Amino acid sequence: MAQLSLLVLSLFLTLISLPPPGASISSCNGPCRDLNDCDGQLICIEGKCNDDPEVGTHICRGTTPSPQPGGCKPSGTLTCRGKSHPTYDCSPPVTSSTPAKLTNNDFSEGGDGGGPSECDESYHSNNERIVALSTGWYNGGSRCGKMIRITASNGKSVSAKVVDECDSRHGCDKEHAGQPPCRNNIVDGSNAVWSALGLDKNVGVVDITWSMA
Repeated sequence: MAQLSLLVLSLFLTLISLPPPGASISSCNGPCRDLNDCDGQLICIEGKCNDDPEVGTHICRGTTPSPQPGGCKPSGTLTCRGKSHPTYDCSPPVTSSTPAKLTNNDFSEGGDGGGPSECDESYHSNNERIVALSTGWYNGGSRCGKMIRITASNGKSVSAKVVDECDSRHGCDKEHAGQPPCRNNIVDGSNAVWSALGLDKNVGVVDITWSMA
């Protein structure tokens, strides 16, 4: 009988300690089942309340969730010639060996890069070892003029200067030479970059890694 009483008491204490349905009481890393269970701007990720990666809050510093596939979620879509393309405000985290896709860009006037480079409002020769970075990595121009090191799967590497943004938010217009928005993991390199890496630019897209030089 005593054991039964203890069991009933334990169940009662468990029930009264649970939050009422729909109450926004969980803070960072608190348990949750939906958005209503989390305080303020926090969202429910894998059963725990945490920062919304799309909003970019840092309420839970040090307790942020694992990056979403690709490093971030699309911020919207843009339809070009009947085809829908995701847009991004962010890019995967930059590390000492950041996975990316190398594409080829013509930075000269009249080339497929569209308008002049964002960093200096100038066109560039394709003989320069230069790149454009996806919007998140371009980071509002904070990497303009800085050198990055690109490494191909064949083991070759090259240093290149950041001169432009590979726009992940806009596209399909004259300014972008009719091109759709960039993905969020693009390093758009000149002919000189491809040549230095011993790659065939006609392939179009290859897997690389990069870091700040």
